[in-house]
Amino acid sequence: MATTKQAKGSARASRYKELKKMLENRRRELMDEVQGRIRDVRADGCKDREVFDQGESSEVDIQEDIEFALIQMKSETLNKINEGLRRLDEGTYGNCFECGEEIAEARLRALPFAVRCKDCEEARETAEQRERMLAQKRGSTPLFFDVSN
Repeated sequence: MATTKQAKGSARASRYKELKKMLENRRRELMDEVQGRIRDVRADGCKDREVFDQGESSEVDIQEDIEFALIQMKSETLNKINEGLRRLDEGTYGNCFECGEEIAEARLRALPFAVRCKDCEEARETAEQRERMLAQKRGSTPLFFDVSN
């Protein structure tokens, strides 16, 4: 019995190390990407742009909006990864918020900030879709959204 507990503890420690390394690598990649984009935006903003007409000006504005949106999305993902690292230190990372079971490692590799196992996430998405359809039939929108992801 003690050997089984030791094996589980060893497997859990190995999983912890692997998941932590994965999260830290992803965080480093995202930080480099965000910082690079911010540098690029600043460099482009400092350049003297000769804009000849309203169309060119509009195109520049759209491009800047896209860059800002990309930076914002990456930053949000970075926040989710930092939250995952916090949960990892607490010992709750990799466990489903709904059922408590371990989230498959393949899912965590694909989506490092996943908080639900595949089955619970599918059930949540199905319930949300059902709620949206009912809200459309009633002609209203849902008052509450699940923002835990």
